[in-house]
Amino acid sequence: MSTPTSLYLDFQIDDASAARAKSVLAVAIEAAPIASVLLRHGQGAKIAAETARPLIALAQAQGIAVLIASDTGETDMLGADGVHLLWSSNIIRSFKTARQSAPVAIVGADAGRSRHDAMELGENGADYVAFGIPPHVEDREKAAERQRDLISWWSELFEVPCVAFDVPDSEAAHALAASGADFVSVSVTSTDTEQDAADRVRAYSAALRIPETAS
Repeated sequence: MSTPTSLYLDFQIDDASAARAKSVLAVAIEAAPIASVLLRHGQGAKIAAETARPLIALAQAQGIAVLIASDTGETDMLGADGVHLLWSSNIIRSFKTARQSAPVAIVGADAGRSRHDAMELGENGADYVAFGIPPHVEDREKAAERQRDLISWWSELFEVPCVAFDVPDSEAAHALAASGADFVSVSVTSTDTEQDAADRVRAYSAALRIPETAS
């Protein structure tokens, strides 16, 4: 019997709404079971420590691992559980640097669409390998099909968990879970209303329930 797919909350924080971030995160993690939370700045900058620390404490109090989107080893300073490396052309080098600077932390990395990078990340000790769809990709439908293929390939051959990122809706979440993803991300931002955040998390959580087939 395959392991059920878990939900991975991709929480993006905007400076203009940072004051609302804690209340939005609180309702999101109460709406459905969440395995991990990724904190990232909506504009790609660093999250201010005074913003990040209360969010980390909130999630960790519920037994949820918290990662920071960064390659600078900020986990110790902020008290997070680990780091998530966004896709880049030098992802392997970035991963090795992050692993050396945070040897006991969770370190996961986005391999984009590269099977070679994914395998090298796994061989070098990544705690998970992620497959996402970069924002610049224009043909989203083709990219989504490639993402499902990568998830299926990885889940059949490797033991290192895989995470599906950049999941646009609950229908896509269901398809990725059916393809074998260990974790599927749901994106929530600090600009969302509490109701919208809770509804989205519930919808994705429900979509991950794959009926078992009779043997």
